[in-house]
Amino acid sequence: MVTKTLEPCPVFIGGEWREISGLETSPVYNPSRGDVISEVPMCGADIVNDAVSAAADAFPAWRDTPPVERARLFFRYRQLVEENFDHICQLVTREHGKTLAEARGSAYRGLENIEYACGIPTLLMGDTLENLARGVDCETMHQPLGVCVGITPFNFPAMVPMWMFPLALACGNTFVLKPSEKVPLTANYLIELLEKAGLPKGVLNVVHGGRACVDALLQHPKVRAISFVGSSPVAKYIFETGTSHGKRVQANGGAKNYIVVMPDADVPRTVEALSTAAFGCAGERCMAGSTALTVGKAADQLLPSLVEAARAIKVGPTDVSAQPDMGPVITAQHRDRVLSLVARGEKEGAKIICDGRNSGSADAPNGFYVGATIVDQVQNEMTIAREEVFGPVLNVMRIDDLDHAIAMANKSSYGNGTAIFTNSGKAAREFKHRVKAGMVGINIGVPATMAMFPFTGWDDSFYGDLHIQGREGVQFYTQQKVVSSRWFGEGVGDVWKK
Repeated sequence: MVTKTLEPCPVFIGGEWREISGLETSPVYNPSRGDVISEVPMCGADIVNDAVSAAADAFPAWRDTPPVERARLFFRYRQLVEENFDHICQLVTREHGKTLAEARGSAYRGLENIEYACGIPTLLMGDTLENLARGVDCETMHQPLGVCVGITPFNFPAMVPMWMFPLALACGNTFVLKPSEKVPLTANYLIELLEKAGLPKGVLNVVHGGRACVDALLQHPKVRAISFVGSSPVAKYIFETGTSHGKRVQANGGAKNYIVVMPDADVPRTVEALSTAAFGCAGERCMAGSTALTVGKAADQLLPSLVEAARAIKVGPTDVSAQPDMGPVITAQHRDRVLSLVARGEKEGAKIICDGRNSGSADAPNGFYVGATIVDQVQNEMTIAREEVFGPVLNVMRIDDLDHAIAMANKSSYGNGTAIFTNSGKAAREFKHRVKAGMVGINIGVPATMAMFPFTGWDDSFYGDLHIQGREGVQFYTQQKVVSSRWFGEGVGDVWKK
């Protein structure tokens, strides 16, 4: 019997990579094959304390490093990420299951955040006003917080960590990254490149683990801020626990994103966009278009072509040169959950018009596959209508008019993203003004923002005040100081002497 050598999964503390032994571990899979490729250590409070302490010790020197020098580090880092881009994407594909095209697209979004961080000297500029009062000048400045923490999800192993640590570090903070235990290898490699770019010891640290690791980070007295992306129940827990321990928190949760299709929508372009929104990344993203609200005759016009497009989506292993259209979901347990929700929807009266439940690959029989699935005639009270499936499943709900569609979308407890497909400027304007969601697309199925704009989830899709990315991200990772000054002497002060 041949024993496969597992890839190491060390932690990174104080500028040193450490392989931790003697701890409970969790398997890291190649979802395309169902094989275990690594084991991640479940770190506890002692290792977390080492990482946070290293970050706290490094903070004074890093805080005082001029923003221009911090920016130069990220210029070098950006170059290294670009030079090793293909390898990063292969890591994402192997441990997550994204297609290479999806991995490249998401990694580019991460790269854009590095580029945004390179502009930190401008982003940190404050305001000044001469003679706020007679002889008094006023200025604002943005100063770093201290030790910040990033807790990232499995669905974007490269992009979401790069949403967090580049901007946090560029602002002058130090950082502890806790990537998802399901996809730790990509994050480790990203930090290896940052180390090569000249990262000072202790400025960024990496720990691995589950709830015990997260709780230790949330409760550590030296941690000032927490960034999180994951499911809504966990986001709420992160927010409540972190804030109760005096942390600043931005916690991004899940979603149930509605896409309204009007009768006048361009059918071929809507089919293309809706297929990407619903089935891209195997539906494992918080911006997935998981429910189509078809208004009036739109369902009859749209569904034949949409079903044809969904049935044409090839599912298979993504760790091969001949790429499929869609890869696996993350684990066998998650696959089974997706399948159970589809089955429950059918039991509750919905009609499955494109069934991907028996999808798989003869070349990879142990992979975690679910094919593109369309569930028609979904009603609002059904389980599949209310719960985030997080898989390649599109619900179709038939709606009488735009008012009804907006009302239906606004009943959701989530508020991440939404979209409308129409050729009517009036309908589009009505929709964007009345719908309750943080990100709105008009003839755009996935209205996810780029690095210079915030990722603005609402309601149960976000817990906190300041969102990830953009100027809100800079505000989150800094604290503002206002300085009023007066100097006494000849010609200044209370009385101006001619």
